[in-house]
Amino acid sequence: MMNNFNLLISTYRFNEIHAKSESWFILLMCGDKYPIISQLEYSGLLTAFTILNNRKVISKVRKLMKKKENLFHQVLKIVPIDYVCETDLELIKLIVKNNYKNFIAPKETFKIDLKRRNNNKVDRDKFIKIIAEEVKNPVDLSHPDKIIRIEVLGNVSGISFLKPTDIISFKDQVNVID
Repeated sequence: MMNNFNLLISTYRFNEIHAKSESWFILLMCGDKYPIISQLEYSGLLTAFTILNNRKVISKVRKLMKKKENLFHQVLKIVPIDYVCETDLELIKLIVKNNYKNFIAPKETFKIDLKRRNNNKVDRDKFIKIIAEEVKNPVDLSHPDKIIRIEVLGNVSGISFLKPTDIISFKDQVNVID
């Protein structure tokens, strides 16, 4: 698994090879001449490293989706990743504590979205509680201004500070978030 990535890409299970090609093509269309796409041990997931700003990639992909509705068939979702680290609660807590103010304004609401990928070593409620204690903003689980998304991928985790519209989904070829 690549430990340096700034996009997490999902596809149908056992469709990674086709999604890898499509992801490479998507990033080429966005302006990255040498994107790096890697397969994970988890079926249906890929990581990508692009030299482009990952939020600008999302914006460009949305524009491509509007121009050519049926351009994408293999990729289901693209999630920007801001930080990658070892899956260690204390390290993740430190990254969130030191960086959330760069992404979440003082009065904005937030929620934590934890994706564990069949990882029973991470206690969901305890994990979220410990991370949430570091963020001094109000919580809104229904309609947050920002989402702190933590993707646990075995020994490596990706951390994102997202607006709800920063996640792009191709499920129905419309701008749906999950």
